Amino acid sequence: MKNHIGPAIRLTLVLLVVLSVIYPLVIAGVGRLAPGSGKGETVSINGKLVGYALVGQKFTEDRYFNSRPSAVEYNAAGSGGSNKGPSNPDYLKAVQARIDTFLVHNPGVKKEEIPVELVTASGSGLDPDLSPAAAKIQVARIAKIRSISADRLNQLVDEHTQGPLVGLFGPSTVNVLKLNVALDALK
Repeated sequence: MKNHIGPAIRLTLVLLVVLSVIYPLVIAGVGRLAPGSGKGETVSINGKLVGYALVGQKFTEDRYFNSRPSAVEYNAAGSGGSNKGPSNPDYLKAVQARIDTFLVHNPGVKKEEIPVELVTASGSGLDPDLSPAAAKIQVARIAKIRSISADRLNQLVDEHTQGPLVGLFGPSTVNVLKLNVALDALK
């Protein structure tokens, strides 16, 4: 038994140093290389912080591209989904209410044309992105309100569309905050 205690104590001490000191320092160092130096990628207008690029924000005004619904009301302190399944009556009512609201604000759109992410919340409740289709389906409404051509708005969506990671992994996305900031910058 004495033969096992010494190595067990040494292994415990080595793992304590590696996992409590070295690993956190390596992760902090990697975070410093990320956009925003590990503090988050901020979006600013004229030096004023308007939000974080990787945290969804609520845009419901008709003059803006609407963001994905949030199950946590865009509270970054408590992200999470609704945990309601597709057969839950409350969930179905919430989705139907979102569909009805979307159709009222986008009269030229048919129910079956609405991309799913415009009426369902993401698993985190803070998804900052939409698909290009979900952004483009809102173009007619925004063009009418802002008196900007639909072609120019579609071009703006295309300019803000990010392709899959390394061209292979994941879908193309549009960051709603960055898109709306660019929309406000249009004259």
